[in-house]
Amino acid sequence: MKLSTFGFLTGRGLRNLGTHWAMTIACVASLAVCMSLNTLASLVEVNVDSMIGYLGRQNETVVFLDPNCDDATATAVGEQISAISGVTHVSYMSKQDVLNTYEGYLDEEYEALWDEFESDNPFKANYRVTVGDLSQLSRISSQMEKIPGVVKVTAPVEMGSIFVEIQQGVTRMGRIFVLVLMVVSIITVGSTIRLSVFARRREIEIMKYVGATNFLVTLPFLVEGLAMGLISGVLSASGVLALYSYLISAASSLRGVWDVLVGTSLVPLEAVWTTVLSSSIAGGTLVGGLGSLFSIRKHLNV
Repeated sequence: MKLSTFGFLTGRGLRNLGTHWAMTIACVASLAVCMSLNTLASLVEVNVDSMIGYLGRQNETVVFLDPNCDDATATAVGEQISAISGVTHVSYMSKQDVLNTYEGYLDEEYEALWDEFESDNPFKANYRVTVGDLSQLSRISSQMEKIPGVVKVTAPVEMGSIFVEIQQGVTRMGRIFVLVLMVVSIITVGSTIRLSVFARRREIEIMKYVGATNFLVTLPFLVEGLAMGLISGVLSASGVLALYSYLISAASSLRGVWDVLVGTSLVPLEAVWTTVLSSSIAGGTLVGGLGSLFSIRKHLNV
């Protein structure tokens, strides 16, 4: 194909956007809505993962040491815990550190009891362990229990399992939602372009009769679909990013438990805007192109 012919057919596809402006607006609007819902579902999934990870990091596993172990054994235990795959942070608390933690909790009338604690410390030295992946918490706890010098491991295994189930449920629902919206988007674009193709079916038949190839007939409609998908992707990304920026700003003003659950763990806009923009543009053009190809295919057999 000559470059001039390619340019002519491409320009014709772009001009069709204005010629059939009502269909173009309907298609762009419906596709932008579908793409926005798709992107929002993905952002919800990402933020739920971040929130679950944040909550998991707040629930430390406590590894209690044998009261009779010496400093060398305690150090060796810490090294073995740090070497376990999945452990992200380890901090040591001596018996005195634990006792100091509770200093000031007792009223003045219990000062005599505090003096007894200082002379005979009842607490055990321990390691505070943070696990990166809550789904590995049970395995890691079992490994730590087997370390010589460890007498007990207190881990929020049940709570971790609940967090993991919530995370997996949101992920599954999010992916199903995204898949359904993708199919709806393709059908929406296809239906809109199918009306445009049907209105110009005589023109297509004439082009086929004079020897035009399927590619020459398809190209203007493909360009039209890609252009509508591109416009929809840009509009979708702009709207979603503006909404997400507002939600992040609003979350910063929350107080109490919502500040801990939402305000602290939301993924920042700087970390997602490039992905949202690129995926919206790529997804929009892909859906627009596929919708065009599916719509014109049956009209090529003349």
